[in-house]
Amino acid sequence: MRKNIIGVLLLISLTALPGVSVAAAAAGDVAVVVSAKNPLTDLNSAELRKIFAGERRSWPTGLRIKLFVRAAGTPERIALLKLLRMTEREYKQYWTAQVFRGEAQAEPVVLFSNDLQREAMKIFPGAIALVNAQDVKPDMKVIKVDGRMPGDADYPLR
Repeated sequence: MRKNIIGVLLLISLTALPGVSVAAAAAGDVAVVVSAKNPLTDLNSAELRKIFAGERRSWPTGLRIKLFVRAAGTPERIALLKLLRMTEREYKQYWTAQVFRGEAQAEPVVLFSNDLQREAMKIFPGAIALVNAQDVKPDMKVIKVDGRMPGDADYPLR
């Protein structure tokens, strides 16, 4: 009974978030969030892939991109690996090679909770992260991917 009440409250609270529908919670969509200071509103899948692969290092405004990712096994990490078309092992090898060749200073920062991601969005103006749509908070700026928001039909990050 208590789980049902909590679930209903979660769904009701999600309807208050701009751009995130109740369907997103049911579908398991993963939202792309950026700092509220970032003027960006939309990315296509190819651009998003380049960002999370470390190939694109700054926003159009010149601000340096700061990548935040979740730990292995989380829905956000699984969506990231699908986006990059890599396994966990390939991902680790990829970033080790990037650092070894001097193409990156370090692999993306791994944050172990959505609350930490939320705080990172406030601290780093160039921040970007993937957040389970169910965990999006009102102060998180969700951007469109391929013109779609979490919960929309054909949203690419599931």
